[in-house]
Amino acid sequence: MNATKITLRPIAEADLTAMGGMLNDPDALGEFQWYGWGDPERFRRRWAEHGLLSEEQWVFAVAGDAGEFLGFVAASRKGARPTAPYWSIGAQLLPQARGRGIGTTAQRLLVDYLFAHTPVMRLEADTEAGNLAEQRVLEKLGFTREGVHRAMAFRDGQWRDMVYYSLLRTDPRPWQ
Repeated sequence: MNATKITLRPIAEADLTAMGGMLNDPDALGEFQWYGWGDPERFRRRWAEHGLLSEEQWVFAVAGDAGEFLGFVAASRKGARPTAPYWSIGAQLLPQARGRGIGTTAQRLLVDYLFAHTPVMRLEADTEAGNLAEQRVLEKLGFTREGVHRAMAFRDGQWRDMVYYSLLRTDPRPWQ
């Protein structure tokens, strides 16, 4: 496990260059997240509008000991409103932050935040079927594997299956 103290914080303007660079670098995104070139300024525009904390999506920096940007976690509101909204969560770390437990800690902090600051009952996460590391993280966090949605994502010239997970407010959380 890592010895780095991990915290979540709002995205700062200084983080935007690293985010934009990471999101347009196939090596930085990694095997399961590269979907082709995109607008590197899209997060900067959304940050200028609402700090990446809108009604529909929250994006938080994953910060290390000195507050340095290590990546981000995000939660997007899904479902029929207003009666049954839920949040879909995800994480993206810089390559040097991977494989050290930082993503597990960051997603645990996001789960705690969402259950503490919203009345949501359900959180959802999905990952490509071949992304076994993320599946282990979600299971370690107490998420239940719900099933496979076939041909849900198009990446690298092929349709990819996605594995869906959920965590309910009433489910046990291993870290509590």
